[in-house]
Parts: sequence; C-alpha cells; structure tokens
Amino acid sequence: MRVAAGDVAGILCLVSVAAALDFKYHHAEELEAYLKGVHAAYPSFTHLHSIGRSVEGRDLWVLVLGRFPTHHKIGIPEFKYVANMHGDETVGREMLLHLIDFLVTSYRRDPVITRLLNNTRIHIMPTMNPDGFEATKVPDCYYTPGRYNKNGEDLNRNFPDAFENNNASIQPETQAVMDWIKNETFVLSANLHGGALVASYTFDNGNSVTGSLKGYSRSLDDDVFIHLAKTYSFNHASMYKGTGCDNRQTFPEGITNGYSWYQLEGGMQDYNYIWGQCFEITLELSCCKYPPANQLEKFWRDNKAALIEYIKQVHLGVKGQVTGKNGTPIPNAIVEAKGRAHVCPYRTNQHGEYFLLLLPGTYVINATVPGFKSMLKTVEIPDNTGNFSALKQDFSFPEVSIKPEAPSCPKIPLYQEFERASAAVKPTLHILALMTVMLVIFK
Repeated sequence: MRVAAGDVAGILCLVSVAAALDFKYHHAEELEAYLKGVHAAYPSFTHLHSIGRSVEGRDLWVLVLGRFPTHHKIGIPEFKYVANMHGDETVGREMLLHLIDFLVTSYRRDPVITRLLNNTRIHIMPTMNPDGFEATKVPDCYYTPGRYNKNGEDLNRNFPDAFENNNASIQPETQAVMDWIKNETFVLSANLHGGALVASYTFDNGNSVTGSLKGYSRSLDDDVFIHLAKTYSFNHASMYKGTGCDNRQTFPEGITNGYSWYQLEGGMQDYNYIWGQCFEITLELSCCKYPPANQLEKFWRDNKAALIEYIKQVHLGVKGQVTGKNGTPIPNAIVEAKGRAHVCPYRTNQHGEYFLLLLPGTYVINATVPGFKSMLKTVEIPDNTGNFSALKQDFSFPEVSIKPEAPSCPKIPLYQEFERASAAVKPTLHILALMTVMLVIFK
C-alpha cells in the first residue's frame, strides 16, 4: 500500500513526539518543545497557550485538550490540573506530561478516553513555578530553596485568604493563575505536590464558623470534597492504604481535611473554591519531593488510573442555563443548592451557565436574578459520571429582559465577617450570619 508524502511526515511527527517523552525530568526547554510537538501532532483537539510568565520570564504553559480546545462550549465543563507550584516537588510535573501523552495517543482509539475528551475541556499546566524547578540544582527528598519562586515567595501561601488578611504581595505566577480562573468556567481541579502521600481537601484555613475549634475546617460541600479525595486515593495504587510516609503520620483512607493536617493561609485550593467557583483538592504524590528519575515510571503506573477517574468527577451533579426573555442567556444569576449557599455566591457565566458538583440525591436548586422572584426546582441527581454529563436543569425567567450587573466578590477575609456576625446570634441561626456577609458583598 502506498503512503502519501504528507501522511509519512505526519507519522514521523507522531513517532518523534512519542519517542521524546521518556521517564526523565524535562527542563524548561524540553518541556516547551514537547508541548509544542504535541500540539503540532494533534492540532484538531489540542490548544497550547501561555497564561503568563514567571518572575524570570518563563512561559506558564497550558495545554488544553478536548473536542473544542480553543474555546468554551455550552454544556461542556472545564477541568484543570496544575503541578509543580513548589519548584522542588517534581513528580506531578512529569505525571502531567505522561497524562498528556496518554490522552492524545488514546483519543479515537480508546472509547472511554474518546468520550471523556468529547465531553470535557481539560486544561493541563505541568509547571506553575518553572523558575523554582530550574533553581533546584541538587534534588532533595525534603527541601530545597527551589520550593519558592524567584522572589522567594511560596506560591501556595500567596493567594487571597477567606479567613485572614495575609497581606500577600501577589506574584506574577499567582496573578496569572487568578486571571486564568477568572476567564474560564472551571468546575473541578487538582494541584499536584510532593512530600507526602495523601489527597487533601478544603478548607486549608478556618475559624469557629467552619469548625476549626474542633480541628476540622468544614465547607458546606464537605461530602463532595470527601468523595473527590477518595476517588483519587482509592484509584491510586497505594494512597488509599493511608500509611503515610513514616510511622508518625497516617491518613485514614488516604485523605485528609487540609486544616486537620496543618493550617495554611493563602492556599490555592481555598481560593478556587471561594472565588473561582471551582472545587479543587491537593494531591501529594510522593514521600520524596524530588525522587530519582528512575522511579518516575512506577509513579506513573501508580497514578494513571486515579488521574483519569478524578477528571470524570467533573460530571457530578447538575448543570444548566438561566435564560430570560426570548431565551437570552442571563449572566450573573445566582444558582445554588438549598442549604449550600456559598459565602461568595455561585453565579452563571456569560452564557448563563451554571455547574454545581453534588453527590447523587434529591436537592432543591435555587436560581435568583436580582430584583426578581427566585425560582426553586427539586431535582433527583443520579450518578452520571459514567455518562460524562451532569443532570441538565435549565431555568427560564421570561420577564427578565436586562442583564444584571456583575457584583464583584471582594478579596477580603469573608469568613471574618461571618464569624463576627455568628458571635452575635445563637449557633442555630448561622443562616442570619450568612445573610450579613451577602449584604457586605452586594454593597
């Protein structure tokens, strides 16, 4: 059988990309070349772009995969993985490169991966702290200065905090991620770290309102976060065993509430949940922060299934559109499940879309357009992750002909206001405190 010259070139390109990714550490130029090679080989379902630059001017590359890689498509949720925000925690960086390789080579060959990419827009950032990685000249299992960015800042202490005024000087890498979160409709996320073996979930910080006095900082979506963390740990080769990295520390079922582990101000996962409307967990993938390269293949085998199964969870719960007169999308409408009113209300995007991660069960969904009567709908949510689509529930406000303005959620310690208000009422009246916070937000 004769093969056209163009086909030969394409085959050679695919072979060169596949051959380029072996189990070793890829420094900045190699990482960039690999991502560009992947995009060149698979342009129809990948999109490569930089969301910003590091202090030293290195690009913060993101590869997007999906049927519509260049733009958001109504009904298709956005997912992201971020690794290497601590420059000396390196396993996640390589795991995401191998995840990319697995996804692109499986698409249109493996039916599950094909359905996953057809129904999900997946964003992968292999390194958030390229300067820190390059600065780690001598790999170490425990600590190197490469943990920090070039300005000596810990990027996972650098985000606005919902509980305390951490007075962080926002770094270029942090600002790039904050802008990225603002510009996309992320629903689910995970950030990959090293130094332990556990899936940690929100909140990382806390106060009396979230139960920190009892050593556990609980969000209103605690059940969902526990499910997400267990999804990863139970699909990992050994994380679910909960043995930790030494005899002093164990994590039952391989998961932990972040605050229960240790208190952390300015963390990225809390920022995603409060200000980004995105559920994020932190994945600690290796006891050794920067292990020898000859261990990377085993790390990939240990994490491969968990990385895929976790992405599928973006299809939990319910999604839909809020529309007005003549079916016009209504942005900035509040859509939340009854009993789960977030301190920063979850709102529809510019297309009038909402996505709520909820476990299977019966819920009352409340859609509110400011100035109009709220609309309540009772929904029975099944487990649709295997179908790669959350339950669809739309809301129509035919009397609404104008788009409500977008109130900004202030970058202040919102739970401080909540705590002060709670102190003035009985514990059973926490809802009144939440209303106080809402007033602060809407002013």
